[in-house]
Amino acid sequence: MRKSILLLGDLAILYAALMGMLLIRYGAEYHRNFLVHLLPFTIIFAVWLLVFYIANLYELSVVKNTISFFSTYFSVMAINIGIAITFFYLVPFIGIAPKRNLFIFIALALALEVVWRTLYNQLLVKSGYRNNTLIVGLSEQSQELYDFLLADPQLGYNALGIVDIQNEAAARTLEKLIREKHVKTLVIAREVYALPDIVEVLYRLVPLKLRFFNLPNFSERVTGKIPLSTIDQSWFLDNLSDGSKRAYELAKRLFDILGALVLGIMVLPVMGIIIVAIKIYTPGSIFYQQTRKGKAGQPFIFLKFRTMIPQAELGGAVWAQTNDPRITRVGRFLRKTRLDEIPQLWNVLIGDLSLVGPRPERPEFHGELSAKIPFYNERYLIKPGAMGWAQLKYRYGASVHDAAEKLQYDLYYVKNRSLLLDASIVLRTINIILRQAGR
Repeated sequence: MRKSILLLGDLAILYAALMGMLLIRYGAEYHRNFLVHLLPFTIIFAVWLLVFYIANLYELSVVKNTISFFSTYFSVMAINIGIAITFFYLVPFIGIAPKRNLFIFIALALALEVVWRTLYNQLLVKSGYRNNTLIVGLSEQSQELYDFLLADPQLGYNALGIVDIQNEAAARTLEKLIREKHVKTLVIAREVYALPDIVEVLYRLVPLKLRFFNLPNFSERVTGKIPLSTIDQSWFLDNLSDGSKRAYELAKRLFDILGALVLGIMVLPVMGIIIVAIKIYTPGSIFYQQTRKGKAGQPFIFLKFRTMIPQAELGGAVWAQTNDPRITRVGRFLRKTRLDEIPQLWNVLIGDLSLVGPRPERPEFHGELSAKIPFYNERYLIKPGAMGWAQLKYRYGASVHDAAEKLQYDLYYVKNRSLLLDASIVLRTINIILRQAGR
């Protein structure tokens, strides 16, 4: 709902800026020019909102009133202004080429958007203080959730604290605490339901119209990951049923083929530059081939642009390191921008990879990871991907701990995979590539 309000607010602001511009330019005669401006500006608005989405300006965890946010916002608006100018002056059938009008509209839109975004973020934070949230049951997962909510008040939950149900005094006063603090959202750990006295208290609270959530589902909802401690083997049977996802899998294969072809055509000029740069700056092959584990653990040849010096792994496979000396100057840029991944579009076309899915692991690391991380093998129950939810939500990983963290995001994708989520991941990955390329 909060994202929808933000989106609708942006749209209303853009149309308000358009109406303001028409009133300033034409006064009482504005209606004579309304229709001729409506269609072209509506097209521009749709593109602008898409750019906002790609730039993560609808992610509640980042839309804070900070210098970083507004720096990103003004950079995105600069791109949008460039798009608008190009559209109006290079598309011949539009019928208008607004010079002063476009300048006035942009000034109004910028001013109104800054005011709207600032007020929205303030209201969002304040709304969280009305949505007092209490976690019942002390555990590592509940502590992690509490810390997460404190760090992100934009999510709309004012985390009051955690009630330790092992503390009998706290358990006895739970009802009083909830009433006195005007708690609106109650997040309940699984072990709480095993205590009849606490459950009886919770039933007495039903007339207060609280929102009850179990801890695993609430944590998944706000963090975008599924903690390993909350699942068992039956979880995979519930969330990997081929029958319930058959139409999605067919549509996704079509999405993969079309997406790989379109993206491949778009990056052909970039590929030419990369190939020349690799050949000029480092000897050796252009492409690097690795064996990776695919769906059901089947190996396949994984393609990348070469980013390391020749014979970088003569001593065997090792985790990538920060400031890895084996990475070439060109390779460092390619990895930073993820352009080294472009050849994987071929893997997508031939069906080894999907555009979106858990990243395929090297067999050399798989044994260690599957031995130390529960359910690691299960990530291969669906086709791996060239892009992934874990890559968006977690930093570049180079350890068992990082792999375990990423697995939690992979499992979120497994459970919630859909074409809409896939499209979102593709767009946000493109945003990362563009931002990194500009640094």
